[in-house]
Amino acid sequence: MGQFKIDINCDVGEGVGNEADIFPFISSCNIACGGHAGDKETMLKVASLAKKHNLKVGSHPSYPDKANFGREVMDISDQDLIQSIRKQLADFDEILKQEQISLHHIKAHGALYNQTAKDERLAEVYLDAIADYKQRALLYIPFDSVIARKAKEQGFNLWFEAFADRNYNADLSLVSRKEENALITAPEVVLKHVLPIIKNGKVRSVDGDLCDIRANTLCIHGDTVSALKILMYLSKELPKNQVEIQK
Repeated sequence: MGQFKIDINCDVGEGVGNEADIFPFISSCNIACGGHAGDKETMLKVASLAKKHNLKVGSHPSYPDKANFGREVMDISDQDLIQSIRKQLADFDEILKQEQISLHHIKAHGALYNQTAKDERLAEVYLDAIADYKQRALLYIPFDSVIARKAKEQGFNLWFEAFADRNYNADLSLVSRKEENALITAPEVVLKHVLPIIKNGKVRSVDGDLCDIRANTLCIHGDTVSALKILMYLSKELPKNQVEIQK
């Protein structure tokens, strides 16, 4: 048994189609529910497969912006955003009830995730949209963020998330995908990146700073080109480093 435990999650149901390959190597998944990707057919297919692999299942709501894959801040009214998020979650809930799957967590996607980490008003709008799930599901959110503080104040149950395949700035924001060094794709570099996060609560920023961080779960994006290689490598190497993947 490992001295340390960590959950590993992937964003899935986004059209890549690699879920059958990656599910044996992770412990939780975040399923796109129609905002940036996915529809009821993909939700059903991926949720059913996740159940077979005994994964913790979460919803992955987004700005309703398939054209930009939810990765651009959207000009949308608070009320329209709330209605969209609630519909995404309701559609996903319908699938989970059909498949007799419990909702484990909610994790926002892309620009919505990044903006709620620093924008107080948007964080409050998002928490309003998901308020009915407060007692049912954990929130996957970044450590030391606006959304973390607001959610804790409102009584949500939280899991802090860090990114295994993304580089960090010194303020714990993710390096923009527009930058060449945004992604970490080499499995050996990913391992070197995540071990201090898991064991010491530290992450090295792109500027070389060692920053405080906490993580209950690590994300490897399902659409990262080397996602499967990373996951297979971590499944072998983490136990050698006294880290157990938390099924």
